[in-house]
Amino acid sequence: MTRFLLGLLLVVVAFAARAQGSAPLFAASLSDIDSRPVALADFRGQPLIVNFWARWCGPCRMEIPELIAVSQAYRDKGLKVIGIGLENNSENVKDFIKAYEMNYTLLFAPVEGISLMRALGNGRAGLPFTLAIDRGGRVVMHKLGQVTRADLDKAAAAVLK
Repeated sequence: MTRFLLGLLLVVVAFAARAQGSAPLFAASLSDIDSRPVALADFRGQPLIVNFWARWCGPCRMEIPELIAVSQAYRDKGLKVIGIGLENNSENVKDFIKAYEMNYTLLFAPVEGISLMRALGNGRAGLPFTLAIDRGGRVVMHKLGQVTRADLDKAAAAVLK
């Protein structure tokens, strides 16, 4: 009986986490590169690819060119790529962004980033972590680990339906 109740509890918790979907993202307010607050609720209703990253993360660095390419390829169709850096927006970060020519929306969550990733389904809080969210706010793709251009094209097609 105890095993059954424990199993039932796990199913309920998993369902509740899945049902929450993108709500934690749209409830957040983060800082832009100039330390201005940005309410993520402002992005509600738009097709999004959201990527959590950090400078020290090797796979994050490797996927930046793919995120740039997808941002450019689908911008005219309304897709918005948002990078959420898990660090302060210091001069070192600004130099990094310039060196990698990151031309998509960049926000920073040095403290709240890990709890935000966990709330969005990344229980390990590992990086990189990428989500695709459609216009209705449904998470249609999430991936822990490096995304490829094929992953991003598939995600873009799903959110642009």
